[in-house]
Amino acid sequence: MKRRILLVDDEPVILLTLKTIFEIHGFEIETAASAKQGVSQLSANVYHLVITDMRMEHDKAGYDVIQAAKKMAYDPAIAIMTAYPLPMSEWQPEGAECMLIKPMNAADLVRQIEILLVQHEDQKQQRTLVREDTNGSSQNQTAKKSA
Repeated sequence: MKRRILLVDDEPVILLTLKTIFEIHGFEIETAASAKQGVSQLSANVYHLVITDMRMEHDKAGYDVIQAAKKMAYDPAIAIMTAYPLPMSEWQPEGAECMLIKPMNAADLVRQIEILLVQHEDQKQQRTLVREDTNGSSQNQTAKKSA
């Protein structure tokens, strides 16, 4: 199964370049030319990863995409891409897991994305195990009380 990525950027050249790079490396790519379009596509499809530019319709439009992605039940990994690096204290609380700085070497970009996807999947599995353990503990406590 190919991993699906949603790329959100208002620069057509960036979208086309990244789409080509990721497709060469076996990813399935969809693009959105604005934060508004990206938010709409999040609800219509399922993605393993969302990469969004920060500055589009307004200086913090990327946060609109991040917040919408965080609400998706399928829980995609999220990276913010910008030519204007931000302190981690600004983007991490918004829900981004990684910041990619434009421009970037293609090999480094693919390597960072692969690492992000593996880490995100590990975190999802950890959260599932914790939920199952918590549910199992509460069910055991309920069973003990009724016995």
